[in-house]
Amino acid sequence: MSPRLKITEIFFSLQGEADSVGFPTVFVRLTGCPLRCQFCDTAYAFQGGEWMDVDSVLAKVAEWAPRHVCVTGGEPLAQKNCLPLLAALCDAGYRVSLETSGAMPIGEVDARVIRVVDVKTPGSREDQRNRYQDLALLRADEQIKFVICDRQDYDWARARLDELQLARSCTVLFSPSAEQLPARDLADWILADRLPVRFQLQLHKVLWGNTPGK
Repeated sequence: MSPRLKITEIFFSLQGEADSVGFPTVFVRLTGCPLRCQFCDTAYAFQGGEWMDVDSVLAKVAEWAPRHVCVTGGEPLAQKNCLPLLAALCDAGYRVSLETSGAMPIGEVDARVIRVVDVKTPGSREDQRNRYQDLALLRADEQIKFVICDRQDYDWARARLDELQLARSCTVLFSPSAEQLPARDLADWILADRLPVRFQLQLHKVLWGNTPGK
């Protein structure tokens, strides 16, 4: 029997974030997360879900015949069998991305996977969980994401960007916390400071709001 994971949902939508934004994508959302970010929009994935083996996940994904597959959560790397799932999806020929909180080790993730790693700001209330040492592992085709809650978060993120020279190694995404910071404010700050970052809105929320499975 192939490895088993607890799955909250598998669904087909448009990718709303990162470098593959706008592409039709199958999302595999794993259950569970050790973090409790105050702005979390997927708290329904903290518990519940259904046990599925990797072969069953692959069969479900194949129903949409996608090019892109995104493994997300919760925090997908909190389940040890996320690693064999990622490898199996790559073996099946998909372009696979992983959305992770930055609080779990990423060094053993299959090299074919595109890792999108959060850096938690003070506004998230989980900034003490950041594994800064792992950011050096990211390749040029991968991304670091900051969700900005307010001006203090922005100033903090700008300082980390400079201190760690993050934009030299990969794309850095700055995204406004949807319910807390007007998107235009963040855009104006980035332009005023000429930051080497990519402004990001969550496309799926623009289209469908906070609807699960979208």
